[in-house]
Amino acid sequence: MSQLSNLYLFLYNSLQFFGWALALFRVLSSFVLTNSTHGAYASAGELICFLQTAAFLEVIHGAIGLVPSGALFPLMQWGGRTHFLLAIVRGITEVQELPSVFITFLAWSLSEIIRYPHYALSCLGHCPSWITYLRYTAFIVLFPIGVGPGEMWLMYQALPYIKAKHLYGDSFLGLPISYYNFVQVVLLSYPFLWLKLYVHLFKQRKSKLSKRHEKKKKM
Repeated sequence: MSQLSNLYLFLYNSLQFFGWALALFRVLSSFVLTNSTHGAYASAGELICFLQTAAFLEVIHGAIGLVPSGALFPLMQWGGRTHFLLAIVRGITEVQELPSVFITFLAWSLSEIIRYPHYALSCLGHCPSWITYLRYTAFIVLFPIGVGPGEMWLMYQALPYIKAKHLYGDSFLGLPISYYNFVQVVLLSYPFLWLKLYVHLFKQRKSKLSKRHEKKKKM
């Protein structure tokens, strides 16, 4: 079972890596060809929607103990990204050409083409130390960029369109509040949820890199 689990995780993480590498290529190609950030969603939006939806498997992996991450933090990250991507970016065509989409897609893609190879190679037991270091260091810059000028700024810019379109009616997720008010609440709570995830990632960094340092000492 252990070998089958490792094979499955290796294949899953490898496919996610290739998908995000293709997304990054499309986003950058569009930027170079048009000298504009406007084409980020048109070039890679549907692919990124698919990859992000499929990433719910990572919540399941943690919940059933296939990986040691648990389900809470993967669910928080997946839920935040998926709501932003499907409900706002995909659901409101007027925001799809804004620079914030390009910034978000760029930060996400760079993060994932580092994260997934680390996971895939770890399944084989042969992950180079520089990939491990990059995995637990790049987020320090990429995570704030993706959240601040990316996700939060775009949600703020989307508010007038949400209000004008009366998007999703007067209730959302069974709650007696409009989606417009829901997004306002999300925006207010985002910094606190983001900080919780950010601190968690720093704890992971300290744990993983200290283990790598100890292994080097023993050698």
